Amino acid sequence: MGRPSKASRPAARAPVVILVRPQLGENIGMAARAMLNCGLGELRLVAPRDEWPNVKAERAASGADAVLEDARVFDDVASAVADLQRVFATSARNRELTQRIAPPREAAADMARAVAASRRVGLMFGPERAGLENDDLAHADTVITIPLNPAFSSLNLAQAVLLVAYEWSRAVGEVGTTRLETNDATIASRSELEEFVQRLEVELDEAGFFKVAEKRPRMMQNIRALFSRAEATDQEIRTLHGIVSELVGKRRRRTPR
Repeated sequence: MGRPSKASRPAARAPVVILVRPQLGENIGMAARAMLNCGLGELRLVAPRDEWPNVKAERAASGADAVLEDARVFDDVASAVADLQRVFATSARNRELTQRIAPPREAAADMARAVAASRRVGLMFGPERAGLENDDLAHADTVITIPLNPAFSSLNLAQAVLLVAYEWSRAVGEVGTTRLETNDATIASRSELEEFVQRLEVELDEAGFFKVAEKRPRMMQNIRALFSRAEATDQEIRTLHGIVSELVGKRRRRTPR
């Protein structure tokens, strides 16, 4: 994949991602990929260990080239956050500082409100081995703590970026809700559905399915409700008619005249 077109690039108002003293080029590349997946496009690097630009980062970015090409490098955290008005930092441990602590979802909602109010927002991640130090965290107003297994809470840098960036996308409504994908098919009308249910009822009667007469109305209600919530397409209803025809035909051929 090549460099994304201008139309596919994230909006400039999204939070800035700041990787502090990243150690591996591969992790920077994968973090860039995670960013672009979730609509974040501005990357800042604070004193990366290896040379920059970095070939390994480019290979790991898997098409998020624009994020890497536009990345800016800073000598220290203070310089990297100087133009920002809100800074969120991720940390797995309490660093004995008095700070606002928030889980990712609440922090993302806070970020979304800040961006909507035209604030420049930064999202800071620490180096792979030990995370952010107190001197780094002191530049943040909110610390994001990801609730994971207390016995094993270690995350890869790119995983942490993806998790928080996903919550950002969710907060600003860029993560779609559940939907039924029908492609070119049309959802069956209620009349088509009712025609099938009535046919099914007739065939069930003929097959002796309803053993107890008193239970018949409730059973038919359940059957009708089942197909009503299925959101079957017109093609699926035709398929169901075909199934019933085949089953009925086999039963009748086996029944002695």
